Amino acid sequence: MFLISKLFWVFAQPLSAAFLLCALAALLVFAGWRRLGGLSALLAALILFVTLFTTTGTVALQVLEARFPKPARDPQMLSCMIVLGGALDTEINTARGGIELNQAADRFVEALRLARGHPEARILISGGDGSISGIYEGEAQASERLFSAFGISPDRLVKENASRTTYENTLNTAELLKDQGLENCLLITSAYHMPRAIGLFRTAGMTVTPWPADYRTSGIVGLSFDFTQPSLNAQLTTTAAREWMSLAAYHFAGRIGDIFPR
Repeated sequence: MFLISKLFWVFAQPLSAAFLLCALAALLVFAGWRRLGGLSALLAALILFVTLFTTTGTVALQVLEARFPKPARDPQMLSCMIVLGGALDTEINTARGGIELNQAADRFVEALRLARGHPEARILISGGDGSISGIYEGEAQASERLFSAFGISPDRLVKENASRTTYENTLNTAELLKDQGLENCLLITSAYHMPRAIGLFRTAGMTVTPWPADYRTSGIVGLSFDFTQPSLNAQLTTTAAREWMSLAAYHFAGRIGDIFPR
């Protein structure tokens, strides 16, 4: 299932879909099916236009980010927090032995901020190597270097270094929380990723407090044309498409109860 989902996304993301439609259009034209080829090329152009030159992806991502608002104040008492992986570049860290962070770095920044303000809190890092090859250092393992660099004792960390997906994050985390006697933790992940994560944790019977981080949008963008930043538009559309597809897939697979948990 893991491999199928990875391969599916290679071809399902907007830019890949546009490329495949262009390739199909060329084949249809060469085969003499010019109208079908033209239709395929037109559909590819439409996907590219929406992806590159509109705010569709931003708006779709905003809906996800707004689902679980961040509390206005930090918790007065904090016994534990769960940080979902996806913020460390496992390939680079494995090769260089560093602590290179990617665009989701705010997950760990927020965890570090809370950890320094609540020295009694345990920190469960959930995330292994999510690559197809599985040859890289897991995020939970690499995160120990990050927390130690900022004065957080390794004794406070609970590392779940085997999961490759959010679904596996949940299953493995549930076992560790039970073993460690931890409950009512904060759940820290990217704001757009929170609905799916909460849905999975609820299905697993775990009570967590959503603590979103890593916002990618301002939350006030309307649907419109945008010719100023095509590369960023493409990135946001790709992220939104993947998350919405994942919500649908998890729902129909019975992994989350509601297609859009609230």
